[in-house]
Amino acid sequence: MATDYSHELNVALLAVQRATLLTKSVFHSHAKGTLNKSDASPVTIGDFGAQALIIAALQHNFPEDEIVAEEEAKDLRENDSLKNTVWGLVQDAKLSDSSAEQILGGPIKSAESMLDLIDKGDSKGGNKGRIWAIDPIDGTKGFLRGGQYAVCLGLMVDGDVKVGVLGCPNLPVSDSEPLTESMGADATDSEGKGVLFSAVQGQGAQSRPLAKGGLETGSKIAMKPLANIADATFCESVEAGHSNQSDSVQIANKLGITKPSVRMDSQAKYGSIARGAGDLYLRLPVRKDYVEKIWDHAAGDLTVREAGGQVTDVEGKRLDFSYGRTLKENKGVIAAPKDVHSHVIDAVQAVLGSKQ
Repeated sequence: MATDYSHELNVALLAVQRATLLTKSVFHSHAKGTLNKSDASPVTIGDFGAQALIIAALQHNFPEDEIVAEEEAKDLRENDSLKNTVWGLVQDAKLSDSSAEQILGGPIKSAESMLDLIDKGDSKGGNKGRIWAIDPIDGTKGFLRGGQYAVCLGLMVDGDVKVGVLGCPNLPVSDSEPLTESMGADATDSEGKGVLFSAVQGQGAQSRPLAKGGLETGSKIAMKPLANIADATFCESVEAGHSNQSDSVQIANKLGITKPSVRMDSQAKYGSIARGAGDLYLRLPVRKDYVEKIWDHAAGDLTVREAGGQVTDVEGKRLDFSYGRTLKENKGVIAAPKDVHSHVIDAVQAVLGSKQ
């Protein structure tokens, strides 16, 4: 049966909005409760709280759906102080609109049920059925550093991304504000900041201001026409471990781009180019065995494609979300306006090919 995914989109937007408000409360506190996972990436109380809230909303509305999420509750089960801190945050995280809260299923009942919810993100993913992918705080290092980060949620049906939502509290609300170098480093969520991006397959992409209650009205967004690729603004990861920045410089030179790259964390990069604030997003392989996680790209990939862009790996293949929790059949990410994407791929392959 065909669906327009309007209910899924509404739930996803409200869930991400509520979770993003929780992360904002942590962003302003000094004790962010940082841990280190086995892969050495920092985890904060914001990650756990946001994941619990999003999964609670999904379980209430779509109890049969599977969920792939980044965090597990093991650390909280072994640390009562940390668990109680997160539980306090989750209890306080409510939208000011009671009907919006009702859609999400209202408050989580207990700290133990919060832990159980966090652990429901253990699906193996795959190419069958409805699977949600959650990154509760994408760009955790940016979050800790006071930079950009995003709360990300995507719905895949039979391995194909159908709905995507990004909560970016530190990006400007205005779609016309250009991407600048300082935007990735000196982030604030002061007046005029905070935006939700969303996309539904075949229905385009939108942005709307982040609100504290019900949803604000959305506006259609589109990639900016790029008459001359040399004028492009491209963005890449802040972390050198996430993208090969020296290769990016060579690719920019090949394309005649003279502007310095805008380095910022998280899928805020996807949202920024989808609305025309920037033009290109390059995420280049740092090592042969590096595999991307689906939650780092599902929502952003759909948002850019629905805004009129093209997203592939460095070989020009579409990102394939049907192989489980990782993009194991893809290497790197290239996002660009459709009419110049092939030129960017040519430059990428010329630079990467010369290293073989």
